[in-house]
Amino acid sequence: MRTWMPRQWAVAVAVALVAGVAIGVPTGVVPTPFYTRMTPVLWWNYPVWVASSLLMGLLVATYAGRPPAVRADGPRGRRALLAGVLSAFAVGCPICNKLVVLALGVSGALSYWAPAQPALAVASLALLTHALVRRLRTAAACPVPPVPARRDPAELQGSADYDERSLVPEGSHSGGEGSDRASAG
Repeated sequence: MRTWMPRQWAVAVAVALVAGVAIGVPTGVVPTPFYTRMTPVLWWNYPVWVASSLLMGLLVATYAGRPPAVRADGPRGRRALLAGVLSAFAVGCPICNKLVVLALGVSGALSYWAPAQPALAVASLALLTHALVRRLRTAAACPVPPVPARRDPAELQGSADYDERSLVPEGSHSGGEGSDRASAG
């Protein structure tokens, strides 16, 4: 992270703020007039909420400034998203979650889901930390070279990047409109 550009730090801060709002408002950790939490916010909900928001911001910032081919992270990206969803379930109100109440009922949500939430929080933070560490190690071990700027074909004539097809006019390829005139004359 020592070599990050200002753009990556800006992405980290912006994503951390968005993740904080996306997790904090629907779970009632951030009090708003839109949602009233039915159970009190526990002391550990705040550090988990802040830590997961920061980790998400840092994780997304590792993708900023990379070429599109490098950004495709496939299953790992989905796992990181799953870790973010886990953190929302971990800090959320156990009886406000309709899926949990539907599956377990209100008494089951308080008896089984609420005690499992700290374990979900630890799992979420562990997954996000693991994903961030892997992304940072990969970036340090295999840095992506900067994308070269497009150059004029005349500059490329003596270089190893020379491609003669780029210098041939469109109509002069065989089968093009200029080839009929050349053979007719």
